[in-house]
Amino acid sequence: MLTVADLMTGEVFTLRETDTLKTARSMMSLARIRHIPIVGENMEFLGLLTHRDILSATISQFAEVDRSTRDEIDAGIPVLEVMRHDVTVVPPWMKLRDAANILLNHKYGCLPVVDDGVLRGIITEADFLKLTIRLMEALEGDLADL
Repeated sequence: MLTVADLMTGEVFTLRETDTLKTARSMMSLARIRHIPIVGENMEFLGLLTHRDILSATISQFAEVDRSTRDEIDAGIPVLEVMRHDVTVVPPWMKLRDAANILLNHKYGCLPVVDDGVLRGIITEADFLKLTIRLMEALEGDLADL
């Protein structure tokens, strides 16, 4: 039986509540990620910031504001004001199928993996797509051997 721990990403980019939207935007762009768990000093899970959250909290690109002005505004907004607190989390020992059903049925992009209040990793739609590709490749290899 596969569990969340078998597929999750354990090394996760995180931020603190006092970090700014500018920092979050830069991290998402550089690391090419769409979800950032927000943690406390001892990696306790506090919430989640998504790319969509940042888009809805910042000035529209269609506004007559240049990038440096937008960055200056974003530098004054702490993540705490935008992050989501009501986040569904899963334990590392949860069956992978159950986690997939949660993502699918609720249309979530990710699930933070939390054990005893501490962030252990994250599992995303992309992780499931990678697994699907590996399974399809394995099936195609088996079919070719027939």
